[in-house]
Amino acid sequence: MNVSIEDLRQRARRRLPRTVFDYVEGASDDGFTADANRRSFERYLFRARSLVDVSVIDHSVSLLGERLATPIILGPTGLAGLLAPRGEELAARAAASRGAVFTLSTMSIGTIEEVAAASSAPLWFQLYVWKDRGVTRALVDRAKAAGYRALCLTVDVPVMGNREQDRRNGFTVPPRLHFSNVMDVLRHLGWVLRMTSSPRATFGNFVDHPALTQANAVGVARFTNSQFDPAVTWKDVEWLRSIWPGPLVLKGISCAEDARKAVSHGVEALVVSNHGGRQLDFLPAAIDVLPEVVDAVEGRSEVILDGGIRRGSDIVKAVALGARACMVGRPFLYGLAAKGQAGVEQALDILTSEVDRTLALLGRPQLSELDRSALRLDAPASLERATTSPHLGPHALPRRAGGAHES
Repeated sequence: MNVSIEDLRQRARRRLPRTVFDYVEGASDDGFTADANRRSFERYLFRARSLVDVSVIDHSVSLLGERLATPIILGPTGLAGLLAPRGEELAARAAASRGAVFTLSTMSIGTIEEVAAASSAPLWFQLYVWKDRGVTRALVDRAKAAGYRALCLTVDVPVMGNREQDRRNGFTVPPRLHFSNVMDVLRHLGWVLRMTSSPRATFGNFVDHPALTQANAVGVARFTNSQFDPAVTWKDVEWLRSIWPGPLVLKGISCAEDARKAVSHGVEALVVSNHGGRQLDFLPAAIDVLPEVVDAVEGRSEVILDGGIRRGSDIVKAVALGARACMVGRPFLYGLAAKGQAGVEQALDILTSEVDRTLALLGRPQLSELDRSALRLDAPASLERATTSPHLGPHALPRRAGGAHES
């Protein structure tokens, strides 16, 4: 029985070859930031209120002008289709069934059009600005034509992080058998048989691009690797703002300075994220950066947290600190690997039920009314200044004027 995200994780571990599971779990360098994303939630403790009517719990949120049934966004994850055939389509359908947003990665196996046709979920499209701006514009135009509601620009990948475990495993796109992994793959014949029914094992959004010299999986991978651009700047954000008519979201914000600059460029939402610890190691945990970014934007942009979510209580903590919603990546991937669409639905159900139970026990029946007075801080030194409010007790976080969710 799967009663927690960890249960789904263990089932995914059993069902996937080690090389593929390590790709999902992977972090850069020493994995400090990936570990910190999880550990730092433990610093934030709850201040529960009693004798409150919690017979009706409301975890709906308003995000980018839409009322959503849940604060959970399925974040962009490359190659989700390696975990289950047509994995992105299955995850998008699961999101639709639970009223969640699904964000398609540029580096998906399923294409922009296939995923849009498969699901009625509110869809966002994640984008990199490529060296060939024509490639970038073509992706934007396709997302626009397919009805994606927001464009999510990832800004923390000027170069790829040092993901040592993938290098040790020889992880490639498409996956290749080596002496070091062939026995492990053979022990997972169920995965092999499932994947043989998949239409492709490469980056689907590029297979028909005219610049490809080889229209096979290896050629596509080489093409995309050559397109990452370390010269992307705020001018490219201005350019995207001029060609994309809908909301623009920046993913990978980790300091107040960039948050304020994004607001000045008309960005509607910011995702506080360190790429799941897969890029620069020794960044602080995303949850620890969240208050800095929320305070910097002063309600002029909506803020989303991405990083380390494994429990519904983590989502409640993030919203109390000022996040409008939370992105999850690995939790839904565990579900996808474990049970396909049903596994993603189960992951969403687990998180949602934990959110509701936490709100009830906390004495805060409406998620949207949470603010920092719902939390205590277990005193990391860098945030000691936040524990001085004489009205909220010696360990309470100060409440922002107007609460955490000013409309």
